[in-house]
Amino acid sequence: MTAPRRQPYAGIVSRLAGLAIDAGLLALAASLVVTGVPSVWRTLEGSTPGWLDATTGLIAALLPVVYFAACWWLTGQTVGSLLLGTVVRRPDGRHLGPGRALLRAAVGLAFPPVWLLGMLGVLTDDQRRAWHDRVFGTVVRYAPRRRQPRLPTP
Repeated sequence: MTAPRRQPYAGIVSRLAGLAIDAGLLALAASLVVTGVPSVWRTLEGSTPGWLDATTGLIAALLPVVYFAACWWLTGQTVGSLLLGTVVRRPDGRHLGPGRALLRAAVGLAFPPVWLLGMLGVLTDDQRRAWHDRVFGTVVRYAPRRRQPRLPTP
């Protein structure tokens, strides 16, 4: 039996395009939470209570951290990376643990300019690691493509 072939490391364009898709989805989701839920409540009851505005604001603020951390921990792929065919893993191919995924998400969202500037590391590293990949011990590879089952020939 042969060892599985390692997939190539993802480049800066794939990574930034996936991030742009995720940012768009999160902006839409946060907007729906902050405006949609209170709007429905207002339609039904006539006014929006303060606690609902505070709760939806908190949910919208936590949504990006929870989204990225959960996706990286559970599958290694966000919606954007799924569409672009990339996956976040440890250098040895293992999934990220929940702590590492949460820390990677929280730091990236707390310091977005530094995160984006750190993407320049992809251009100079043999494994195409951004600076945050080096800090958190991660790599971004292209996900292996699933083979379509062959139909029996008649």
